[in-house]
Amino acid sequence: MERESWIFPRLSGSDSCADTLECVQLEQKERIDSRLVVTLPIQSGVFVIESSFCFLPRVGRKTERRWWESGLTSWDDFLTAKSIAGLGENWKIYYDSALEQAKLKRAENDARYFGIHLPAHEHWRLYEWLRPRTVYLDIETNSFGQITVVGLYGQSRYTSFIRGESLDTMSLGETLRQYDLLVTFNGSGFDLPMLLAAFPDLPLDQPHLDLCTIGRQLGYRGGLKTIELQLGLQRDPELQGMTGSDAVLLWNRWRHRRDQAARTRLLAYNHADCVNLEPLADMFYCRMVQWYRGEMK
Repeated sequence: MERESWIFPRLSGSDSCADTLECVQLEQKERIDSRLVVTLPIQSGVFVIESSFCFLPRVGRKTERRWWESGLTSWDDFLTAKSIAGLGENWKIYYDSALEQAKLKRAENDARYFGIHLPAHEHWRLYEWLRPRTVYLDIETNSFGQITVVGLYGQSRYTSFIRGESLDTMSLGETLRQYDLLVTFNGSGFDLPMLLAAFPDLPLDQPHLDLCTIGRQLGYRGGLKTIELQLGLQRDPELQGMTGSDAVLLWNRWRHRRDQAARTRLLAYNHADCVNLEPLADMFYCRMVQWYRGEMK
């Protein structure tokens, strides 16, 4: 059976995260926290990754913040500076070389280079740059812990891979290779380990943004559905209140009774889990940028 793909319109006609957030606010302005309103680039025309230095050896957030406060808010600022206060000449030469390499990798759209060199908790910095090539991923499992559905949402298309039909390493890997950034909710602790246990050869070498981790940094607690309610992200009425346990029951009804309605509802539930990750990632990214802009003042 062919894997299923559903196509949905973008929230706006632009790939800009700022435009997308604006569209979400127009539709849900009474429910979305006004603190999320922010101009995204650190500098005009500069993505956050191009203002980041924490992928350099021996450079943490404190050093990075000190450089920002001294006016070094982009790679080019650093490279054009003849010297850096508190930094020896040899380290300046070394970092210049590393930043030139980063600029080359950025120009080549080599997301995996930054996935390797950025600390995992800093992968959010890649989001706006890679958003057009981002896939939002969620899995469902049965009562035995076996994967039943893998949902992928990217470039306005939702694709489901179903156990016993279309779920295999080749099909799933072929689709995943098209994307340069993975976005999940608690994927570090659940989805990705489950996928790699079931499909050890699956190409999961992209940078990964786990919204559960980012949400906790921003002060949000609870699961995906709880945070959706806090931010005004809605689901279809027939899906409201559903949990992973319901997904298990729906799978059993499909597997044992071939209940087509149960199958359709299960896929709709997984679709919502995937699609709602996009506006949530937009909001969390904007909030992180706002926080960092505050540090840079």
